[in-house]
Amino acid sequence: MSYSHQAVLLETVLSYLEPQAGQWFIDGTLGGAGYTIALATAVGSSGRVLALDLDDLALENARQKFSALGLNNVSLIKGNFRNLINIAQSEFGPEQKWSGLVLDLGLSSAQIDDQNRGFSFQGNRPLDMSFGGEEFAAVKTTTIVNRYPLAKLAAIISEYGNEPQAWSLAKKIVRARKKTEIKTTAQLLEITGLNRPFRGKTHPATKLFQALRMETNQEKKALEEVLAASLKLLAPGGKLVVVSFHSGEDRIVKEFIRRESRTCICPPTAPVCICEHQKQFNLLTKKPVIADLAENSRNPRARSAKLRAAIKI
Repeated sequence: MSYSHQAVLLETVLSYLEPQAGQWFIDGTLGGAGYTIALATAVGSSGRVLALDLDDLALENARQKFSALGLNNVSLIKGNFRNLINIAQSEFGPEQKWSGLVLDLGLSSAQIDDQNRGFSFQGNRPLDMSFGGEEFAAVKTTTIVNRYPLAKLAAIISEYGNEPQAWSLAKKIVRARKKTEIKTTAQLLEITGLNRPFRGKTHPATKLFQALRMETNQEKKALEEVLAASLKLLAPGGKLVVVSFHSGEDRIVKEFIRRESRTCICPPTAPVCICEHQKQFNLLTKKPVIADLAENSRNPRARSAKLRAAIKI
């Protein structure tokens, strides 16, 4: 299977990172290697790019691309960006500081097309929504669907999927799993009634599948951990650039950058500052940057993308 994926907001990402010869960057979400190739080309032989992904297909695709382009300044690591500090320090030592960190939090086109996993609504696929296979899943998708209590299942569908029918869908799943274990995407679609014909561009199961994927990979917690890691890894003047596709993830990024861009984080009602919080970042984007009409037309995946950026003090 070939790996097909088009980087979102590539030129905008590069405009904020401003890569120069000799600099060191981290691409925490390799995917189709669009960001990594652009960064590795810009920093040259005297620079370095550390790129992470859990998907073996993405890693092998990247190796082939780097070989064809003659790029030998990239370190490819199979790993989750939530472990970024350990990975970076293990590979390059605790003293190494980085010129930038970029994260694309979306699902790649190749992962959707992978017949061995359940990211797509097409066909009858194993109910596995982990980025690196079930051995890397924080919790198996089948465990969520077949073992989570009704209230917990409804809560994650509502929170991560923004699904107004969360309670109804959860009840259908719980009722069905009493009769037989739910193992495939086709089963899940039939049980929930989301395999019905629909109009428009968005499949009716999109929100449910998104919620299960985010819970499977514990994406919210992983994002919070990698953002915290940026405080330790970035050099003064280092850039943090995050492209998100989910309102909850964008909110986490926004709140993190705004919090770390303030000198004091005490509540407004506090008579004096007692937090002794040290300002870490300056904002580069007061509002999220979105793709223009030309990119949206060329790459529909970019329609929901929001980019936020900050610079380490």
